[in-house]
Amino acid sequence: MAVKTLEDLLAEGVEGRGVLVRSDLNVPLDDNGAITDPGRIIASVPTLKALAEAGAKVVVTAHLGRPKGEPDPKFSLAPVAAALGEQLGRHVQLAGDVVGTDSLARAEGLTDGDVLLLENIRFDPRETSKDDAERLALAKALAGLVEAADGTPGAFVSDGFGVVHRKQASVYDVATLLPHYAGTLVATEVKVLEQLTSSTERPYAVVLGGSKVSDKLAVIENLATKADSIVIGGGMCFTFLAAQGVSVGSSLLQEEMIDTCKKLLETYGDVIHLPVDIVAADKFAADAAAETVPADQIPADKMGLDIGPESVKRFTALLSNAKTVFWNGPMGVFEFEAFSAGTKGVAEAIIGATGKGAFSVVGGGDSAAAVRLLGLPEDGFSHISTGGGASLEYLEGKTLPGIDVLEA
Repeated sequence: MAVKTLEDLLAEGVEGRGVLVRSDLNVPLDDNGAITDPGRIIASVPTLKALAEAGAKVVVTAHLGRPKGEPDPKFSLAPVAAALGEQLGRHVQLAGDVVGTDSLARAEGLTDGDVLLLENIRFDPRETSKDDAERLALAKALAGLVEAADGTPGAFVSDGFGVVHRKQASVYDVATLLPHYAGTLVATEVKVLEQLTSSTERPYAVVLGGSKVSDKLAVIENLATKADSIVIGGGMCFTFLAAQGVSVGSSLLQEEMIDTCKKLLETYGDVIHLPVDIVAADKFAADAAAETVPADQIPADKMGLDIGPESVKRFTALLSNAKTVFWNGPMGVFEFEAFSAGTKGVAEAIIGATGKGAFSVVGGGDSAAAVRLLGLPEDGFSHISTGGGASLEYLEGKTLPGIDVLEA
């Protein structure tokens, strides 16, 4: 990646200089607004800490959830500011707006080493606008927050890997206005993905789960020619099973994707591996009565909520010899204990391969959440990504606007 990094910026010197950082602090909250998985906050700390300790005036911008372009208390970054402050070991101010009077006043009052978090960037509709001029206007306001009193521009550090596949004001447009650098997180993520796509040691195994085939179609097509095996679980496996003519009961099914799955199986049948048994239930609930059935004998009134133990055994055999493993998407409804064994079993198989020297990458999103929820050791994997969508798009061969702009 031919871009300047945080190390380059620190070498130039940041003491007394305004630095705008785009972080990914989009963490899950429970019904009471408490953070249930602080993984992304923890991952953002190294860059922010390095800048603050070097004396920069740090202004952080991030989003949370999907507010509809206007302030919504449910999506306030208040709990994030508190958690970030704890992780950094210093007070993190939270502006009451995105680029309004409060953020401007707070930014002007920053002293060396201070950290200011702007309110949810997606409270401003210009952040996600398709209109270039609207996004640029917001980007100019953001850049203005780190401009010195004498008009000297600040710097921009892109450290939110989970959003680099989006052409948004705080991700893309600000980089066209300010000297720009890749933060520690973004630089690490891109290095890992480059390793997955260029210098991949074989056998190369890919594990894909999650609910929809359509979400993973491009990555399946792109990796089927590169991987030695693609293991498929989660809700998406039922569309593949249906493509084989199997009845999947009331399981999640994308009927419009059945023909596509048929073609994939015809073309890459020796690479794609499906479950041989399924844990089925009569309803989608934590307390649903579960039974394990062969994958081709799911009762008409039941839905599959996890892969079964025989599938775990077979997938483990495939993964045990792998030298490179990419995993994106759980094998079942891991949030319900009764349907978590498939995800846990496959994750443990990946940990086992890693222990034998394999390079393993967990592709963010639900997979990363599953690792933490199921109490698996994070250091059992070579790398846990913070960006599920960005990782997938990179592996699909797409260009990522937030990375491309850093190379300009």
